Amino acid sequence: MSTAAPQLIPFDDRDGQIWFDGKLMPWRDAKVHILTHAMHYASAVFEGERAYVGRVFKSREHSERLKKSAEILDFVIPWTVEQIDKAKADTLKANNLTDGYVRPIAWRGSEMMGVAAQHNKIHLAIATWAWPSYFSPELRTKGIKLCMAKYRRPAPDTAPTASKAAGLYMICTISKHEAERNGFQDAMMLDYRGQIAEATGANVFFVIDGEIHTPKPDCFLDGITRRTVIDLARARQLKVIERAIMPEEMSKATECFLTGTAAEITPVGEIDKYRFTPGKITQTLWDDFQAAVRKPS
Repeated sequence: MSTAAPQLIPFDDRDGQIWFDGKLMPWRDAKVHILTHAMHYASAVFEGERAYVGRVFKSREHSERLKKSAEILDFVIPWTVEQIDKAKADTLKANNLTDGYVRPIAWRGSEMMGVAAQHNKIHLAIATWAWPSYFSPELRTKGIKLCMAKYRRPAPDTAPTASKAAGLYMICTISKHEAERNGFQDAMMLDYRGQIAEATGANVFFVIDGEIHTPKPDCFLDGITRRTVIDLARARQLKVIERAIMPEEMSKATECFLTGTAAEITPVGEIDKYRFTPGKITQTLWDDFQAAVRKPS
């Protein structure tokens, strides 16, 4: 049996254009120095967005959150929300994409190297690429499998949990790698109190007695897709309850699904010892979400 790694197309060696500090440039020319502050001290914030039929879904909300995340990390992105929105649209057009993934990232440069970096230039780049469904159709039908993560989401007085900051994802990568090594697709993370928080890159919902329950995002990101799904559920007159959820309460749930830009709405079949069946509520919200993201502006 072969153990060779799958053939990957590196992200630094692709055709296309990347928007970098105010202008489009060839993909392979979009580079930063090895002594960039963001690489050493994680002083970077980013967004994950999707474009459907040529339009970035909730583009303005993502751009506003990007700027807010930077402010939480004590730097200011020197472009307006409107300029960032236009740059995303220009980058999609330059890469001939109507459906695709959009990744804006802002970071501190290399003028100062040390914990203090008050005089470092702030950079902004936007890349777009084709990215189909995060999970295969087969997994979407039966639901993905999650284990429990070793690491917990930190308390808001120990980390800038309201920002989409690069450094906060280190424990997500560790947890995702361990899950995949053990035959799972993802991992469920608890928060610092031992309550259900989120998966490594997506929010979580449970269906209990016909009602939808989801953890309160008081120490992890309140996802834009999460908020969209809550609005869609309430438009269907489905009751949505945001509250503290303890792990053992998963035994009461009949359905479970994840939400996120990459995951969209992904059914879950199991988390650790708990089992769920993708059902009517998950499917209804999936259908409504697909209609919403493709709705003409």
